Amino acid sequence: MCGAPAASDSPQCQHCGARLATVACPSCFGMIFIGAKFCSHCGARVGRSEDQQAARESCPRCRVEMDSVLLGKTHLWECPKCEGVWADADTVRQICQDQEQQAAVLGMATSRPAQSVNIEEHIHYIPCPVCKSLMNRVNFDHCSNVIVNVCSRDGTWFDKDQLQRIVEFIRAGGLEQERARQIADLEEHESHARAAALAGAGSVENLPAGWSDCGRHDAISAVASVIGRLLG
Repeated sequence: MCGAPAASDSPQCQHCGARLATVACPSCFGMIFIGAKFCSHCGARVGRSEDQQAARESCPRCRVEMDSVLLGKTHLWECPKCEGVWADADTVRQICQDQEQQAAVLGMATSRPAQSVNIEEHIHYIPCPVCKSLMNRVNFDHCSNVIVNVCSRDGTWFDKDQLQRIVEFIRAGGLEQERARQIADLEEHESHARAAALAGAGSVENLPAGWSDCGRHDAISAVASVIGRLLG
């Protein structure tokens, strides 16, 4: 617009205020310059369209109307002011599944880089753009170190660059490692439950008829409780 120099990660020009970057990459959701043909982060071809006829939702932080955008096959709502992104629950699940499959096919899973959690000095709970109820602050997948705002019914709000960090976390094998950890914890709890049941019931050979079934029932109940806590 004005010809002034600008950093590649700057959302707007520091001289004339023109908007420069937007969530446009359908692969990594990275911030790139408007008009770019390829993503500067992952090299994917950029595909973006806006639905001007879609109903407008307000940004939970800026209170301005968000743009309805289609990135490849992914539909998102994007705030033109703070660069935050709103995705409904089905879209979030689809993004996770697609990136997992892509990482498996392309062999992109690598060791996850250690990232620290960004702690806000003043925690501010924001309302869901759809139902207007205050959303919960959640560490995505419990170990990604990306704190997102989640409405359990309607979707997830990602502040600027958070969706890209989530995709990087998934591609680095974060979800697979977390699932493996949960399975290992479940097996360990199951082993402890069995040992506790046997220790409490004594030797099966010395028990009266029917007592061994009670021991197994206690062990199964203990394992079911552990599964419930993990899935909860």
